Amino acid sequence: MNPATYNVDEHLATCRLTIDHAALCDNWRALDAASPGARTAAVVKANGYGLGLGEVGLSLAAAGCEVFFVATPDEGVRLRRMLKTREIFVFNGLTIQNAAVYAENGLVPVLNTLDDINVWSQFWKLRGSRKPCGVQLDTGMNRMGLSEKEVAQFVANQELQHSVNIITVISHLACADEVNNAMNGEQLQRFVKRSKAFGECELSLANSAGIGLGADYHFNLVRPGIALYGGECSAPGKNLMKPVVKAEAKIVQVRQVNKGDVIGYGGTHVFERDSTVALVAAGYGDGYHRAASGAGVAARNDKSSGGFGAIGGHKVPIIGRISMDLMAFDISKVPAQIIENEAFIELFGHDILLDDAARAAGTIGYELLTSLGQRYFRNHINQPEHSPNNG
Repeated sequence: MNPATYNVDEHLATCRLTIDHAALCDNWRALDAASPGARTAAVVKANGYGLGLGEVGLSLAAAGCEVFFVATPDEGVRLRRMLKTREIFVFNGLTIQNAAVYAENGLVPVLNTLDDINVWSQFWKLRGSRKPCGVQLDTGMNRMGLSEKEVAQFVANQELQHSVNIITVISHLACADEVNNAMNGEQLQRFVKRSKAFGECELSLANSAGIGLGADYHFNLVRPGIALYGGECSAPGKNLMKPVVKAEAKIVQVRQVNKGDVIGYGGTHVFERDSTVALVAAGYGDGYHRAASGAGVAARNDKSSGGFGAIGGHKVPIIGRISMDLMAFDISKVPAQIIENEAFIELFGHDILLDDAARAAGTIGYELLTSLGQRYFRNHINQPEHSPNNG
């Protein structure tokens, strides 16, 4: 078992993820081809979007990725154990207490405030050196990064400027998935203007959706995340990425119910006809959101149908409330032979797309992927060969 990723034994698991590394690598190559004037990084934060930080990182490195972004220093340390020679940027988390960890592991901090810059500056000043760092600019999202005022303060402080080795300047688009949103152009203009204060640095603005906005947004480095994992990054129905992960739950019981019976907590689903029901061993404890429950659940407060699964290529509705460890599907219309031969129901994958499953729960593919729990057996398929020395 990879020390960077916990994985339950296949024979003990009641739900499983099949992670197709060939599709993952193909998605990276497609995004790389879509931004020919820039290097293509990979965002692998949140345990590789729930799929396994080490496994995802190694495969993307084998595909040719040279630059990785994680969210926290702990993620950076774990990824460095797998990838000895790749650039690893850490979006946030630098403190005077952990600066040495960055240094020891060759991690590049993204500095988001003047205080961050001072921490990195003082750490290396004591050691008579200057190691690389990145700087993030706030161009209108008001989330992370130096404000216009702070950029001016940095420029005015010659000593501070010369005390850090800034190699990359980044910002983050707030509305890139909305192609016609005016904020995209506004952020682009601010980024172009403010990044000039940092001289000849590598520039990075585009996330997954930002790549689709065109060459003006690509600069020197693009940073895809969700698109690598097969998720939507633009308008629904226009996803050109290959599905990477299939989530399935084991059928633990098939039962016949009568017209007028109810199922699940609160008895929210009343059967309008005699039906066949499959119970599977997965629920919100496994990251499948309760809000995707079938019609009548109090959490939804509406009459929409909730989510769907698939068995043998047949789409089947979730019925009743999703509980912590169990959920129910109406499989009445599925041929008996399929029910006899299938041991799992797909929660999302090829028949139920990731983002369709997420929409049924009122959320997005990002949240569904990163909510996946530790009870899944993670089956990694089509992994490329890796170099044990440098990832």
